[in-house]
Amino acid sequence: MNERFQATWLDLREAADHQARAPELLESLSAWVAGKSSLRVLDLGAGTGSNLRFLAPHLNVPQHWTLLDHDPDLLVQARPPEAGCPVQWELVRCDLAQWREQAEASRPDLVTASALIDLVSESWLESLASGCAQLGAAVHIVLSYDGTVRWSDPDPLDDEILATVNAHQERDKGLGSALGPRATQRLVHLLDACGYRVRTAASPWVLASGSAPLAEHLIAGWVQAASEQNPARSDEYRDWGARRMSNLMSGRTKIRVGHMDLVALPESSR
Repeated sequence: MNERFQATWLDLREAADHQARAPELLESLSAWVAGKSSLRVLDLGAGTGSNLRFLAPHLNVPQHWTLLDHDPDLLVQARPPEAGCPVQWELVRCDLAQWREQAEASRPDLVTASALIDLVSESWLESLASGCAQLGAAVHIVLSYDGTVRWSDPDPLDDEILATVNAHQERDKGLGSALGPRATQRLVHLLDACGYRVRTAASPWVLASGSAPLAEHLIAGWVQAASEQNPARSDEYRDWGARRMSNLMSGRTKIRVGHMDLVALPESSR
């Protein structure tokens, strides 16, 4: 995988990510974990460990996490959850194309990822579903972009920007043409075919003036993506970005960015 993220971006989004997580799916996963004496977790595309910091305290058993990422600069900045959480963890630098080799070595009970699968291809998702089924592992995939962005007040360019950004999402990120907003529903189908009990729930970001630093990076990213996809319209897209940031800072505009969470429990857990 060749997609690289800055630690500053991951830090900016962490609070919004944690607030957005779907509580009903967390309850389902926690109930499944409650019958275990310990838990081995493989976190794909772990970055600096945000998924670990959120999820580990909610799974009230001793845990061993393997944080896997292709970017060593992010892994070295990984931080554990709050003190008192019964968790051990290790860092593994590995390209996501080779995730199954690491999974076979660590034999996880749970495979998880955050803000990842909209960046991967159909064949990679097929590998994820079949690999987890072979391991008998539960699956918890969260904060996958679903292709929807809603503004509390409309702008004439909103629909064009969204369509152009969503088209950009499907470019190859290093694992084949990305599924983008289609990823969660495709994974539901694949896991269902493997015998999993699958549940999904919305986990949107809702951003307003109090989220200005995150929103500024997000809007700038949309302008860049849209301009790369349609360079002839880049001036109009930059004007839209400036206008939208001004709207947000005025306090009269909110953004709802759609994401989906997923929990899949193996047939053996019925």
